[in-house]
Parts: sequence; C-alpha cells; structure tokens
Amino acid sequence: MAAETENEKGRVCVTGGGGFLASWVIKILLSKNYFVHATVRQPGDVKYAHLSEFENASTNLKLFKADLLDYESICSAVEGCIGVFHVEVIEPAVKGTLNVLKACVEAKVKRVVVVSSVYALMLNSSWPKDKVMDETCWSDKEYCRTTKNWYGLSKTEAESEALEFAKSSGLDVVTVCPSFIWGPILQPTVNTTSLVLIKLLKDGFESLENKLRLIIDVRDVAEALLLAYENPEAEGRYICTAHTIKAKDIVDLLRSIYPNYNYPKNYTEVPEEGRLSSEKLQKLGWSFRPLKETLTDSVESYRKAGIVD
Repeated sequence: MAAETENEKGRVCVTGGGGFLASWVIKILLSKNYFVHATVRQPGDVKYAHLSEFENASTNLKLFKADLLDYESICSAVEGCIGVFHVEVIEPAVKGTLNVLKACVEAKVKRVVVVSSVYALMLNSSWPKDKVMDETCWSDKEYCRTTKNWYGLSKTEAESEALEFAKSSGLDVVTVCPSFIWGPILQPTVNTTSLVLIKLLKDGFESLENKLRLIIDVRDVAEALLLAYENPEAEGRYICTAHTIKAKDIVDLLRSIYPNYNYPKNYTEVPEEGRLSSEKLQKLGWSFRPLKETLTDSVESYRKAGIVD
C-alpha cells in the first residue's frame, strides 16, 4: 500500500486544495517529497497563491480546476495518483465524495483518506451518557433531521456511504473524524472554525455559553491523515481529537497569554456533550500538541495576517 514508486514518494491528490486543513496537508506532503495534485475552483486565483510558496511546490505541486460534482474534472486530477486525500468539506458531501471514490477506482488508486467529522458519530441520543464514544458510534440520521443538524447529517451520510462504497468496490478507504480544528492559518481567507476563536478575542460577548469544546490542532489533523495514509495497518474510522475543555477555561488560558483582548464577560452553563477517545489513532503512533501551543500559534498567525491587533 502507498508504495514509494515515483520520485521517492509517489503522486497523490488533495481535494479542496485552498482550505484551512488542506493547505496544511499539502504543505506537509510537499515537505516529505510527495508530488501533489491539488483541486481548486480557479487555479489562477490569488487565494491559492500561498500554496506556491511551500517547500518543493515549484517542482512537486500541480493545481487542477475541479468541481466535485463534475466527475470528469475529478478524474483528471486523480489520474496518475497512487493516493488521495479527500479534504473538501463543502456541500454537497455525499455526491461529491462518491464522485471522488469512483474516480479513484478508475485510476487504480491504492488508498483514499476521507476527512469526516466527529459530528458523524456524536449525534446519537441512544449512546450511554457515561460511555466514552469510540469509532463504533454513529450519529443517528433521524436525530440529525429532527434537530435540523444538516452538517452532522451530511457528514454522517458521506462517511457511511464512503465506507459502504469501499466494501462493495474493494477500494482501500480510511476515514478520519476530527473535532473542532484550530491552529495557525496558511490561507488568506478566514475559515469558519478559526472565526470562532477570533470572535472570542474581539467580540466582547456579554454572555457566552460555557459549552464543552473538543479541540484539535490543524497540524495534528494533517499528520493524522498522513499517518492513516502511510501506515499499512490503518483501517476503518479514526477519531481525531485532543483537548476536551469548557469555553471559560479556553478563555482563561487565552487571557493568561494575551491579557488585553476583549474577552466574554459572563458565562451560562449548558449540558455537557459526549466525550470521545482518540485511542485507536494513538495506537498508530499519533500524538498531539499542547492546547497552549495551538492557541498561541493561532493568535500569532491572525496577527501576522492583520486579522487581530
């Protein structure tokens, strides 16, 4: 699996190439001498300029104009690749994911790593409250519909369809389910999860829900995806989360490092959600950064980009 054939590491494709997580995946792959095909909406767009600045990008990176709903464009990007990282997180999740997987079968790809989400397993009211959630837990699709959690529903459907497709086609598919992703940004636009942290610094909420947050560093997710790709023993699903912490404790930690931002003033308590285990991923050799490092590096990247003072 994932044999090192072409120019040491071989050729792989990363979908959603300009995004927060995908940018880090591409950066790490290039640093490890992979050849990378990255799918983007418009290759000449300035919002993808940061990709060309990565180590080895001038020789090892090629951008492909692709739309997940356009099967032929996906086939062009995947052609010649031995591995695919399906990192695209936009809708429509199911059809786009199946297009990628079908293209992978046609291209005889050796392994596909699909990014899912903990929302594909956490939204399950029948799971015992005192039992830590693991990879056997799936979100209840009907519960997602009833509560109108469309993101959770789309992630659950896309991941379950991907694993079913793997069974029926023989394609080697591994899925990784990250929690809430923070960390330094490489891309010029602000992504949704980073915006949550930026608002904690700037918005001065009068009151904030003191909800439990499941935090993971974007670099640790990217490393998890590479581990899931390169390790022959990797199979099935992997939860990827690091820190389980209340919102107030996050703010207190931020304030201890950066005392001068406009932090929330009061907190309202909310019921705790389930707890997750990344033990299966850690058994592959995965580890994660301290939360303080993630927060510091995030804020410093926002400062460098001029997003916060």
